[in-house]
Amino acid sequence: MMREHKEQRRKAQAGTEQMRTMKAMERKLQHAGRKHAGLYLFCNFMALMIVSAYAALMFSPTVQTVFPPGGDSRKQMNMIFVMTLFGCVVFTLYASALFFRHKSRQLGILMALGASRSRLFPGLFREVILLSSISCAVGIIAGFPFVWLIWSVFRLFLVDSAEMALHFNMNCLFVSLLFWLLVTGFACMGAWRYVRKTNIMEVIREEHINEPVKELGKWCGPVGFLLIFIGAVSGYGAPGFWMKVMSAYAPAWLGILYAPVFIGLYMVMLHTVVNGWGNWPGMPNRKKNPYKNIISRSMMKFQGKQTVNNLIIVTILVAGACFAIFYLPTLSSSALLEYESRAYDYFYEYRPNQNVPDKDAVEALADMYGLTLKDWETCEYITVGAGGNTMVEEADGKHFHMVYESIGSELVLLSEESYERLTGETVNIAPGTYFAVTNQSEASVYTNESAGHLTNMTTRKQIETGFAGYLHDDLLAGKYMLSVISNEDYALLAEGLSDEWRGVMVRFNTDGKDSYEFARDLYHRFVASLDESCEISVLYDRVCKIMAEEAGEEYWGDSDPMMRISYEEMDSNNFRMTWRYQPKFRILDKNDFLVTMAVFFMMFLFIFIVCLMTALVVCYTRCQTIAMNNRYIFDDLKKLGASPAFLEKEVRCQCGNVFRIPALVGMAAMYFYYGMILYANDGRIVFSEVIGLGVCMGILFLIGLLFFLIYRATVRSLKRILQIGSQDSK
Repeated sequence: MMREHKEQRRKAQAGTEQMRTMKAMERKLQHAGRKHAGLYLFCNFMALMIVSAYAALMFSPTVQTVFPPGGDSRKQMNMIFVMTLFGCVVFTLYASALFFRHKSRQLGILMALGASRSRLFPGLFREVILLSSISCAVGIIAGFPFVWLIWSVFRLFLVDSAEMALHFNMNCLFVSLLFWLLVTGFACMGAWRYVRKTNIMEVIREEHINEPVKELGKWCGPVGFLLIFIGAVSGYGAPGFWMKVMSAYAPAWLGILYAPVFIGLYMVMLHTVVNGWGNWPGMPNRKKNPYKNIISRSMMKFQGKQTVNNLIIVTILVAGACFAIFYLPTLSSSALLEYESRAYDYFYEYRPNQNVPDKDAVEALADMYGLTLKDWETCEYITVGAGGNTMVEEADGKHFHMVYESIGSELVLLSEESYERLTGETVNIAPGTYFAVTNQSEASVYTNESAGHLTNMTTRKQIETGFAGYLHDDLLAGKYMLSVISNEDYALLAEGLSDEWRGVMVRFNTDGKDSYEFARDLYHRFVASLDESCEISVLYDRVCKIMAEEAGEEYWGDSDPMMRISYEEMDSNNFRMTWRYQPKFRILDKNDFLVTMAVFFMMFLFIFIVCLMTALVVCYTRCQTIAMNNRYIFDDLKKLGASPAFLEKEVRCQCGNVFRIPALVGMAAMYFYYGMILYANDGRIVFSEVIGLGVCMGILFLIGLLFFLIYRATVRSLKRILQIGSQDSK
């Protein structure tokens, strides 16, 4: 009995010792793989920091206040966020797969030493959850100071205003936490998958198992570019085509038409890995030069799946960065050219029942700043109800039909005499017709070509009319719908019209050099002279409100937050962009342009930095894995007598493929797509857009230069890791 007890105690002690030995072995193996664990931590940290920073800024009240709901700028911001989120998801999945490929060797050794799978499960899950949680938590926390730091640098060196004060909305944490759960969940699935493998030798050799991709013909690349083109055109044009043909709002599932873009992108990157592109440096055609760069080409092909995935991620991120940064030059060139094209330095309008400074008061103010005014001209205008084709929703809320309403919306009218006094252009308009005023490029969307009736909103006197063509004036166009009618028709419609439907336009120049201080002083005095009845948005349609109330309905503009205007925010972007009576002072608009658009610019500049930085990190990380995975190949080549120049050439070929192709494809694809958007907006590319696209081309050159510099730095880093240098030739 005593002997059996001693035997049991001995076995228990042996099991405990074996357990301790196994734990010690496990710790040693974990220590040996610390570089790969560090790479996994770094990848997760970067992905979570990028997602957290982007979400923090996107949900920020600073941005939400300026970016109008449903506007194109907010749609662009959301689309780029989805692209970035997709890239970060794939990036973390790649990092997880790479970590487990190296972790499998440790698992195989422990299995060979007798460790059971049930014994390995808890430790592996603890390690994975710990690494994922630490990296993700630190990344989420780091996202906030990262945003604050970049935003503060913008405010310090570029532009600062009260509107630029950065505030956070903690709802952004839901996006970050969801991404955290996604990363941890996929990591746990990877751990379960690798422990479930039954072949111990296969587990041990997992990190050296190649991942070749299926070789396709030389048609793969060109067809891929064709699919990218088809997907971009069909995805962008489908919603408009659907609305026109089906008389219904475009359903969300039409976004599937962008799918050929991703299929084509995969085929282009697959062609890059398998076939190369002609005789470009680093990417020789294997059939014409079967032995040239065979080592680097084979390494790329044998790790094809990893390489293709990384090239796709970088391409998407580069495209997102370009899409964000292109917004700045196109918007700036359009605005600045419009300021320069104005025929007069100062233009403003007001209702006749407002106590606005008259000519004498303005001249006295100008004299205080040493200015003399010239070309002073005033004229009256009226606002009427105009007929037009109106979209009416069906009961299902999805379909609609167009109907003509004789009183549909507001329309500002000038008589031909007033138009001539304001512009100096003589026009002859037949009674019963009207000319819509647009800009020189006819790109203004604020025109009405379908009006068949014009109505005095006080007396409800109505006349018939018809569209006769366009008049072009950049100063008058672009803010609201403005038309010119004959003097006779103007007199008929103005009879009995109350002051709330009347207005006065004023324009003048300064004699000599203008003064920003004068313009700003006049602007503040002008705003202070108007009462609360003028505190309305340019989007607020009084005619639509009256007709809705007469039909027993509520006018949507009375409850929409976009319509809220306050004199207390006269220097804010929202006020200056949407106030109905916002004046046009050339020197004020030019000098305050950056301040007015600061939040827009900073948001898209931040997106650009985030996407580009993420793309460069992915490229650098991929090149680091090349060194880790293929170090034994470079060691064997050195033993066989390969020169440092030859080894460096192979490193350059590998890194060049990772950096060059996705950068070129991403930049070229987005440049084409952005040009297509500009053309599709109005069926033409106007001069300001040509200038903007020219600046965008210069930006692409700078992005390419940045990629080249990081590529050179990465090559130097890999040479140190692989110990490639002059000493190798000895």
